Amino acid sequence: MSATPVLYLSHGAPPLADDATWTRQLAHWSAGLPRPRAILVVSAHWEEAPLTLGATTTVPLVYDFWGFPQRYYQVTYPAPGAPELAAKVRKLLHGPGRPVHDAPDRGLDHGAYVPLVEMYPEADIPVLQVSMPSLDPRELFELGRRLKPLRDEGVLIIGSGFFTHNLAAMRQVDGTDGQPPRWSAEFDQWGDEVLRTGDVDALLDFQHKAPAAALAHPRIEHFAPLFVSLGAGSEDAKPETVIDGYWYGLAKRSVQLG
Repeated sequence: MSATPVLYLSHGAPPLADDATWTRQLAHWSAGLPRPRAILVVSAHWEEAPLTLGATTTVPLVYDFWGFPQRYYQVTYPAPGAPELAAKVRKLLHGPGRPVHDAPDRGLDHGAYVPLVEMYPEADIPVLQVSMPSLDPRELFELGRRLKPLRDEGVLIIGSGFFTHNLAAMRQVDGTDGQPPRWSAEFDQWGDEVLRTGDVDALLDFQHKAPAAALAHPRIEHFAPLFVSLGAGSEDAKPETVIDGYWYGLAKRSVQLG
């Protein structure tokens, strides 16, 4: 069995479910993937050190957003827990100076469940979310490398963030049809080029190499899951963009590795 691909996706806010284009793109993407035995998610919305494993039995949802209509707080995604996957993750990651903690009541945040609702709507695949223990790009890349063996066991590893993310500075545009702000477009174009050439070093040093990096990511938590995905990806395979374009000015570039 060939290794399961690795994904980095721009997960969107809860209203993603109202965007017919984006939901169709996610559903089409998952339909072309081998059916995973389990899903491991690293989301921009869970930073906790040391690395922490989320719920493994009953997996609740974390409605980690405010000010939206009530219907967004009524979304359900009753995916089964993944205790066997959690045990494998612990074995791969635990070591001297690398403790692994547990948060048995911590469910899936919107960076995890919003795209999964569209990609695997039957919620019949075991899901485990783990925290980002750091925002250091090289530490996260190494984390991905340690998780890579899971791909040979049918585990789909997903890094979930947003390719550009600056809600304070983004230009208010009309959905995906408006022109993105310059800083978002410049960063996205740079990212597209370095992904196509497989320049991992440039991506890891994006804060110094990318144009408008400080505006595209004034805080890097939404770009950081990409480093986990890069580490878990195949070294001889360049990332392939599956979804591009913009959502209210933010780049929704999403890629498949391996």
